[in-house]
Amino acid sequence: MPLLTGLHRYPVKSMYRQDLAHAVVEPWGLRGDRRWMLARPGGLAVTQRDLPELARYRIELADDDALLVTSPEGDELRIPVPRAQDGAIPAEGDVWGNRFAAVEAEAKAQLWFAERLGPHELGEVRLLCLEDPLARRIDPAFGAPGETVSMADGYPLLATTTASLAALNAWLAEAERPALPTERFRPNLVIDGTEPWEEEGWRRVRVGELTFRAVKLCGRCIVTTTDQESGERLGQEPLRTLNKRRRFDKKAVFGVNLIPDRPDLVTGPALGTLRVGDQVTVLARGERLPAA
Repeated sequence: MPLLTGLHRYPVKSMYRQDLAHAVVEPWGLRGDRRWMLARPGGLAVTQRDLPELARYRIELADDDALLVTSPEGDELRIPVPRAQDGAIPAEGDVWGNRFAAVEAEAKAQLWFAERLGPHELGEVRLLCLEDPLARRIDPAFGAPGETVSMADGYPLLATTTASLAALNAWLAEAERPALPTERFRPNLVIDGTEPWEEEGWRRVRVGELTFRAVKLCGRCIVTTTDQESGERLGQEPLRTLNKRRRFDKKAVFGVNLIPDRPDLVTGPALGTLRVGDQVTVLARGERLPAA
């Protein structure tokens, strides 16, 4: 029986992960996942594609959802959640051309990041918060009307499987290249006990008490070549191998994007809770999912 063996969230887009034993699922993703991001002056997201060293910023969430940030040098800062009703500056975020309303973090936080990110060519980078989780719609080609997502690239959750990673690492070994850890792919869910690549044909899957629609394969980018501990680019893998072996719809793919179903009689934002060790059951399969 396949099992959920890893559960991760990323409170700030492109910064370090939190490894969780359990997590509440909301319609737009894991609670606390990617509700913050750095942005250029026009709102465009700043990610590890631009600044790979973002991987070295450690994040915790306080009980009141404030960010507790630790820089690579060990400096710490607490950033309260900005509220429009309390005078937070409104802003517009942009993730892959999907624009949405957000608010800026307090001025102290903006100065803190400006002092630590060092010289770059991105302009005046600002820390934004997605105050309203209904502000950003999922691509209607893949999501139902009214479904929304956080500041993730496109979908509420990303799942990968240990079997597919093992297959990829076997190809890397054949080419005398080092194996890669799951963390390179920044998943929310890691599932063990499947066949390699079977997730590419999933349609609906149950994890513990919740069900999810599998809607799209995840096209991978240069972030996968970045060591998530050191923040350093380490060559062309896994993109080189994925482009040779798992390229569909002009995308190098690894992992599957999921949208949670709302359980019957559940009306609030908390749909249920996932726990490491939960059983995973594939409820429906089909042809390979699209990648674009």
